[in-house]
Amino acid sequence: MILTIILLYFLGAILTYLVGNKMASKVAFGFTALTFVAFMFLLAPANDVFISYDWIARPTIKFAFQLDGLSKVMLFLTTGLAPIIILTSLKTEIANAKAFYAFVLFMLGAMAGTFLAADGLLYYIFWELSLLPIFVIGLFWGNNKANDLKKVMLKFFSYTFASSLFMLASFIFLYNKAGSFLLSDLYAVSLNYSEQFWIFLGFFFAFAVKIPIIPFHTWQAKTYTLAPMVGTMLLSGIMLKMGLYSVIRWQIPIAPQAAESLADWVLILSIAGVVYGSVVALKQDNLKTFLAYSSLAHVGLIAAGAYSGTFDGISGAVLQMVAHGFVIIGLFYAVQIIEQRYKTILISELGGIRNWAPKFTSLFIILMVASVGLPGTFNFVGEFTILYGLATVNIWYAIFGGLSIIFGAYYMLKMFQYVMLGEAFEKPFADVSAYETIVFVLIIGALIYFGLYPKYISDVLEPAVTTIVNQINLVK
Repeated sequence: MILTIILLYFLGAILTYLVGNKMASKVAFGFTALTFVAFMFLLAPANDVFISYDWIARPTIKFAFQLDGLSKVMLFLTTGLAPIIILTSLKTEIANAKAFYAFVLFMLGAMAGTFLAADGLLYYIFWELSLLPIFVIGLFWGNNKANDLKKVMLKFFSYTFASSLFMLASFIFLYNKAGSFLLSDLYAVSLNYSEQFWIFLGFFFAFAVKIPIIPFHTWQAKTYTLAPMVGTMLLSGIMLKMGLYSVIRWQIPIAPQAAESLADWVLILSIAGVVYGSVVALKQDNLKTFLAYSSLAHVGLIAAGAYSGTFDGISGAVLQMVAHGFVIIGLFYAVQIIEQRYKTILISELGGIRNWAPKFTSLFIILMVASVGLPGTFNFVGEFTILYGLATVNIWYAIFGGLSIIFGAYYMLKMFQYVMLGEAFEKPFADVSAYETIVFVLIIGALIYFGLYPKYISDVLEPAVTTIVNQINLVK
């Protein structure tokens, strides 16, 4: 059953391509919805699930997968957002739709594999497999009016692929020490501080680019801006979480002494991203670029929580990954609607939408306040838990990390003022349709439900985080 999620996505990719352009989006949506239903059955057993099959004898590589609380939460994010992302595109005409949606499903399968893999080399294979489809999606379905589209997508591919080679080198070294790539064996291997230091850095280069953490972020804003909206949603909603997840699953538990000694530097870089992303967001005129830098600020705080090495910091980081995934998809969908109505997403060319579309404005406000962590929304739960975890490390990290809330409120309200308020344009802005309302309600419903009752996800997550924290303390 644990392999069902991956297989459904890969099978869906094949069938989506075979049915042709006319039915591709509907078949893709059907498979993402079916995969979410299959995942809900995986939530039923309270116990962890581990499967392992012999794959390659030399070097010893296992076809091994693990389903625990952490991977369950990450699969909830992936399988829950996937049908919503497809829904946002059903009313959009996409050239060569069969190939487009096939790549989307293939990417989802690879990301699911990354969250489930319990063998280091298998994990690396899924990690790299997820890169190719999003590169192709951006290159062939991105903003072809931009002169630098090819350059931007090649930079994105080169950065992420090259940085992953450091992770591969780390896994090869670990294999020579442990004689295995299995996660449990890598947790048990004895490393001195010098070895941990280099392993930590090898992983850090790969994960810092994927998240991204400054100064490894230079690919992000342009890629988000020029990629098609579905691609941007996949990148911001799910793919960047692969790096954050990997910090918690692989990097810190394997090299906890190095993580502790380098914590100040990594936390400073992560929190610097909060300030940098917020300040640069204020200067943006393009709404997609604006949200890209806003996302950079938010994931900086999530990364700080993950690297804190504390139970609360790690738990808050995982909760915030899910919350950020839902809210950023909702905000990008709002931008897509604005672009469809007015054929522009430049803030300087917008204004007065509230006068034409009160329902859309109300939904936009809810997403906006959720983004800045208003109590009662899921983002508040994640941010508060992260800040509490950071405070146990150093109160100043919590104070500076908390600037994300202040800065976020300021740049979001300023953007809202220019885009939604003011005098109405002469050209009408059609209010949200019933279909668009359903998409927003799905997103906002999740943000409010888990904001008011996060216990369910917290209970699923707690045993896995406890195991990871115990592993960190044991190896220290």
